[in-house]
Amino acid sequence: MNSVKSWLSRFGLLVALVVAGAALATVKPVFLTVPNLINVVRQISINGILAVGVTFVLLTGGVDLSLGSLVALTGVVAASFAHPGDFPVVVPVLLGVLAGAVCGGVNGWVVTQGRVAPFIATLGMMTVARGLALVISDGKPVSNLSREFTRLGGDCFGVPIPVVLLVVVTLCSALFLGNFRLGRYLYAVGGNEKAARASGINVDGVKWFAYTVCGALAGLAGVVLAARITTGQPNAGVGYELDAIAAVVIGGTSLSGGVGGVGGTILGALLMGVINNGLDLLNVSSYYQAIVKGIIIVGAVWLDRRKENP
Repeated sequence: MNSVKSWLSRFGLLVALVVAGAALATVKPVFLTVPNLINVVRQISINGILAVGVTFVLLTGGVDLSLGSLVALTGVVAASFAHPGDFPVVVPVLLGVLAGAVCGGVNGWVVTQGRVAPFIATLGMMTVARGLALVISDGKPVSNLSREFTRLGGDCFGVPIPVVLLVVVTLCSALFLGNFRLGRYLYAVGGNEKAARASGINVDGVKWFAYTVCGALAGLAGVVLAARITTGQPNAGVGYELDAIAAVVIGGTSLSGGVGGVGGTILGALLMGVINNGLDLLNVSSYYQAIVKGIIIVGAVWLDRRKENP
């Protein structure tokens, strides 16, 4: 019995993904067509980048509710410098990522130095970032973007560039968490903060780093979204933080910290993407899709708690 539980714990998510895909392919054969599969990975690319970022924060036992607003703010910042003839494309991209990193760093500073609960600190940033996006854009979409910038949301030799960015982010993050000392410190802080502090780990520094990385990746997601929709939308990203956190928790990262990784996070994002795509193919109303998504989020958290307190 224990071996079955261990097997399900390791491969249950992959099995669920295969079963969901097989069921959809049976009902809607178009699901397995190459254009639709490319569409699925394209759709999850932004959520996947956000989810990888929030994995860093959840590993420390924190949470970040400001992701959606950071996507809007960084998209507006990047779009403001991406007009034709203004700057090389690298400038708006770096400014968008930097804006996200700064906001993430502020979150980390408030949590570590202000001793404010992560839920409250990032909730405040969620409101502030949304307001800044509206102020910078004057409440209107920032349009007339250069072709070089909007290409970031397109394809290269038939492969979506956002998917390439997601793969690069995932591989770099997995390598960092598994092979670098600071990556191991994230697990140590989330697993037992007091023990980590007693062993000489700079707990506040580790948490600040996690929030900064999360913000930077939210900035990258904001840049990619602005490139995809060809405008910087101050109202973009609503609810993105919930999708990202759900993908991470579904992927096996504990809300209490110390357990998880980006591999499971990507599988969680893929599962959510497959479900969303399947509901679209089945012509399920967006209203019912919201209900399904809410049930998935609650179910994922419930299972996480059951694993901690069997």
